[in-house]
This record gives sequence, C-alpha cells and structure tokens, in this order.
Amino acid sequence: MLKDYLRLHFIVLLWGFTAILGKLISVPPVELVFWRTLLATAGLGLLLALRKQAWRVPLADAARLMGVGALVAVHWITFFLAARLSSVSVCLAGLATLALWTSLLEPLLLWRRVRAYEVGLGLLTMVGLYLVSQAELDQLLGLGVAIVSAGLSALFSVLNVKLVKQHSPLRLTFYEMAGACLSIVLFFPVYARYYTAGVGLQLALQPLDWLWLLLLAGVCTVYAFSSSVELMKRLSAFVINLTVNLEPVYGIILAVLIFGATEKMSTGFYLGTLVILFSVLIHPVLDQWNQRRARRLQQPVPDEVIMTNP
Repeated sequence: MLKDYLRLHFIVLLWGFTAILGKLISVPPVELVFWRTLLATAGLGLLLALRKQAWRVPLADAARLMGVGALVAVHWITFFLAARLSSVSVCLAGLATLALWTSLLEPLLLWRRVRAYEVGLGLLTMVGLYLVSQAELDQLLGLGVAIVSAGLSALFSVLNVKLVKQHSPLRLTFYEMAGACLSIVLFFPVYARYYTAGVGLQLALQPLDWLWLLLLAGVCTVYAFSSSVELMKRLSAFVINLTVNLEPVYGIILAVLIFGATEKMSTGFYLGTLVILFSVLIHPVLDQWNQRRARRLQQPVPDEVIMTNP
C-alpha cells in the first residue's frame, strides 16, 4: 500500500511538471498541444494494442468522446498560454480553482443538490484569488486565463463521470486525445490566418523540444494516466482526490527550483495561494464526512468526480 501511495504522489508530481515543460518548449501553445495530443494518441493506441483491448466504439459514442476531447484541447491551450502570459506559479494558483469550478458545475450537469460547505469553500477560494490578484497586478491576464482553463478542466471532468461508466478509461482517453488533436487540426486554418500575426503555423521543433515533448506526452500524459487508472483499483476516490489537489503545490515548488528568481512572488501571492490550497485540500475531507453522514442517514450519495489530469 505504501508503494501505491508513493507512486500516486509521483504521478501528481509529474502533472505539476507539465506547466514547466510547456514553458520550456519553444512552439506556441496551440502547436504545442497539437504535438502533445498527437503523440499521446499514438502512445495510448499502442497501449491498447499491447493490452489487447478493443478500441472500437459506436459512432455516436465516438463523437461524444471526441467532443469532450475538443474541450481538453482548449483547456490545455489556455493552460500553457497562462503559463506564458504570467508565470508558472501564477498559472498553477489559477488552476487550483478546479475544485471550486467542479462544485459549481456538478449540481448543474449531474442534477445534484448544492452542498453548503462547497459554497463556503468557494467563497474562501475567492478570497484567496483576491489576495493573489492584488499581489501580482502585472500578471492578472495570465491568472484570468488560468482560471478559465481550470473551469474547462472541471467541465470535462464532470462530463467524464457518465462516460467512464460506459467505456474503459484507456479507450475513453484514446478517443478524447484523438478528438483533441483533430479539433486543433480543424482549427489550424483559422488560427494561422487570424491569430499568428502573419507568421503562420510554427510546427518546427528544436532538438531539445523533442525531449520535453516526449516527457510531456509519454511520461506526464500516457504513463501518468495509465498508472493513475491502475491505482484507482486499489486506492479510494478520497485518497486520489486529496493527492491530486497537491498538484499546484508540487508545481510551484518545482517552478521556483527550476526558474529561480523569475518565479519568486510577493508575500501576498503566497498567502493567497495558501488560502486557495487550504480550501482545495479540505474539500475532500468534508466530502468524505458528508458521504459518511449520508450513509448513516441511509440517503443515496451522488457520484464523485475524480479530478485527474488526462
């Protein structure tokens, strides 16, 4: 069991490393996500073949999965864009609002009651965001884009709650990565004409970019995802959610160690980030308490959203 816990923390550490890799790779965010999804699709397809799992699904299901994949693409593009507009630390502070977004979207999309403690934690998160924004006024745009990215991540996580009941997680993610890649390819003509300042697509990679991309797609996406799915069979949803919420913590620590002075923020930033992270980490604790209380009262408990980074 200890080995599983350590492995889970290593996976979350890898996810915290993605914003850093996104900043190290030289191509713009749209082209970066294209390469990431293309390589991830190939890697997941290889895993399906090696494990001899069926990959065919009905056409309607494939369309739904690939539609969610398009959301994943926009989430990743805005995520990497936020890291470049501001800093990795500010980007990850905005991403920490994922739990807040999920608490807002779950009642709307899964038709469950609003939980009072989630409203309170949401208000606490807003206090933390206010402290962060006041401390880093010159990075507000990046923070705003990161918050939008967190909302998109919460949206596809909630949508996946129903889809994962119908398809194996590996096959589901294969189609979502394929949909993400295809949506970017379809967007390329519009993007190249209107959003590149006349430069056009910048798909050419530097030699070092290939190393970072292989780490991003192969290790941080394919390996991390397939391993997290395996751990879900042995670890509780509570443990997984609590550990995944540490992603911004690991990411900010790594950013300071790697980028040094450019990632050092004011006291107000770290105070605000601590407030956000407290609200994020206490959420699964309160959620676990709520489930136990519901079981004592013999009331049905709604499905949990496992917030993983696909």
